[in-house]
Amino acid sequence: MSNIPLFNEFSAVSAKEWKQKIQYDLKGADYNETLVWESPEGIKVKPFYHSDDAVPTPKNLTSKSIWKVGQFIYAGNATLANEKALKALKRGVESLSFTIPSEEIDISKLLKNIAINSIPVYLNMEFLSQTYVQSIFELIGPDNENIHLNVDVIGHLSKTGNWFSNLAKDISTQENILNGKFKNVLSVDSSLYQNAGADMVQQLAYSLAHANEYLNLFFKKEKQVFNITFKVSVGTNYFFEIAKIRALRLLWKTVAAEYNVATDCHIIATPTKRNKTLYDYNTNMLRTTTECMVAVLGGADTIVNLPYDAIYHKDNEFGERIAINQLLLLKNESYFDKVENPADGAYYIESITNQLTEKALLLFKSIENGGGFLKQLKENTIQRKIQESAEKEMLRFKEGREVLVGTNKYVNETDLMKDNLELYPFLKTKTRKTLIQPILEKRLAEDVEQKRLDDE
Repeated sequence: MSNIPLFNEFSAVSAKEWKQKIQYDLKGADYNETLVWESPEGIKVKPFYHSDDAVPTPKNLTSKSIWKVGQFIYAGNATLANEKALKALKRGVESLSFTIPSEEIDISKLLKNIAINSIPVYLNMEFLSQTYVQSIFELIGPDNENIHLNVDVIGHLSKTGNWFSNLAKDISTQENILNGKFKNVLSVDSSLYQNAGADMVQQLAYSLAHANEYLNLFFKKEKQVFNITFKVSVGTNYFFEIAKIRALRLLWKTVAAEYNVATDCHIIATPTKRNKTLYDYNTNMLRTTTECMVAVLGGADTIVNLPYDAIYHKDNEFGERIAINQLLLLKNESYFDKVENPADGAYYIESITNQLTEKALLLFKSIENGGGFLKQLKENTIQRKIQESAEKEMLRFKEGREVLVGTNKYVNETDLMKDNLELYPFLKTKTRKTLIQPILEKRLAEDVEQKRLDDE
């Protein structure tokens, strides 16, 4: 048997030759009109990709697939939240993300018996308090690499329309916390932009501009480390979403390098709420499975699944168990943690990654030239652009070009939901005074669902 590699026995076929063959088979039909489609981000997708299309994208954008199975836990009661966390850890959860609503929550009770030296813990505080952070440090001590405080004052402004107190005080408090003894303080909530309807280029550019505000405010030249966590929501546009997460890492490295920061970002990913539906709700399980796969292949560090009934049911045993098991199946039965850098070398994904990166970088530069992210938030530019993108997506949904099975296609007319609602599943609006217009999350199916509920 010859020692020559198998494929060396075949002559190479160039991209040009492939295209000529396809054009011949089309029998006169236009190649671009027939086979090339354009994404909402303006990226033209070809029917095939070739090594000739290879772009010099840095390798190892995704690390070895040592990703953690996470779970969100609302800590309205420290003792109950702790019990829930310990139970989740026994079920296979490897990382915990607590939402802490007030300073009254006893952090010692919340973290009791949790091995924080080996289990990543995210603390999402719905308030800003240096005193509370100090109490966390006194409990944990200097060995706190697994604790992520996820302080994001700009994210709070974007979501609520107001600072916690005011610009000067919030920035000062966040800086004091950052200069403390915790290694992981800052976060950027990218999921807000996705759930509000921003396209992928906007999500990336706004996240980067958001992070750059923190670099401008807090980076000190004598430091080479600037740890930051991005909270990302992923949808079901499979290859594009993989490329989006990869592009985020590349963009962060690009901007961080301008400050001589060599620290990689940390990414926690969760399925989007944007495409989740009230009717035919079991399809949400299929959507979240795909989205969790995307998060793994894109290179997220921690993945927290969204229960299939999260938009209309209170936290419940069944929904949460299924959500955890989806991730455990991907890790333990589908071996999604065994492959290193799975997307490297895939010409299609590499091409999309490169194009998303280039387009996001252009938009980022435009934001910076316009005065930066905070300035454009105050001028309502960011909100207006997201709204325009959301309206385009809604139009595609209404016209059936954006399909949600069970909602705008293959509808089960006998499906009734009015008596199953434990939570209000729609956008809540209340009149209040805000400094800026908040960025509001809204699901695609809400208007259709409200009408169906009224007709039941």
